[in-house]
Amino acid sequence: MSPARWDVVGVGENSVDLLLRLPARPEFGPGEKMPIESQTLAMGGQVVTALCTCASLGLRTAYVGVFGDDEHGRFARRELEQRSVDTSASFVRQAPTRQAVILVDAQGERSVLWSRDLALTLQPDQLPTTVFEQTRLVHVDSVDAGASLEAARRARLAGAIVTCDLDAADPDTVALFDAATVPILAEQVPSAITGEPDVERALRLLGRRHPGPICVTLGARGALLLDGDDLHVARSPDVKVVDTTGAGDVFRGAYITALLEGLPPEAVLRFATAAAAISCTRVGAVAGVPSRSEIEALFAPRQG
Repeated sequence: MSPARWDVVGVGENSVDLLLRLPARPEFGPGEKMPIESQTLAMGGQVVTALCTCASLGLRTAYVGVFGDDEHGRFARRELEQRSVDTSASFVRQAPTRQAVILVDAQGERSVLWSRDLALTLQPDQLPTTVFEQTRLVHVDSVDAGASLEAARRARLAGAIVTCDLDAADPDTVALFDAATVPILAEQVPSAITGEPDVERALRLLGRRHPGPICVTLGARGALLLDGDDLHVARSPDVKVVDTTGAGDVFRGAYITALLEGLPPEAVLRFATAAAAISCTRVGAVAGVPSRSEIEALFAPRQG
């Protein structure tokens, strides 16, 4: 068998984000006014940010998704090409590229307002025919769940690992959880699926239906990883938070990288947690992607 062309293929969301830094969290009350301290146009989207992280850390990456035919779409494709993410298997449609306005307060917490044209929907029968047979791992989200499920099916038939980015619990996302070999879930998802309010107990309940490993991100508190009967915990390093946008996506990209490099589960979790922490010290999703040396500088003192 010939070597895989790609290390990681991502299927899912891309976005062009307008980040507005505000002096405080907006309350959206009647007549409220607030000055904008700064604004930045930046590349974002959960799968794209994870892929840019993988590329920054030395992996060969490709993106399957849909761009609009506007200036934002051209901006997005240029950004990905500059970051060594191949977009040749993606599509361009006559529609505006997905956009988000992200309001970032003085503590670095964010609120997101977004818009996505239905013409940007990726259908299962539109997926490229061979890309999933040419990669070691496929990473999906639930934005176009049907396409993601089909990508996961094709990847597993080809013997590839499937990771997923899930932040909700509905029939589509639960199906993606079951289809993934390594699910990576937002904190609220285990409880939403199982009905168990305690996240650790909910994670163990999920372990009864899925062989795992199963990872759960906990934001500023770090992350959990259930690997068989072993529960690993990684606390988030202490950093000065500027913007949390994209931190979970950077976590996933670093997790994927460490997983493919064969690190043991506990080290995979700590490496990813360190990467996410660094991303919080910068403005933007893709703009917050750290280098390997930066991650290792924060990760290394915790080894041993």
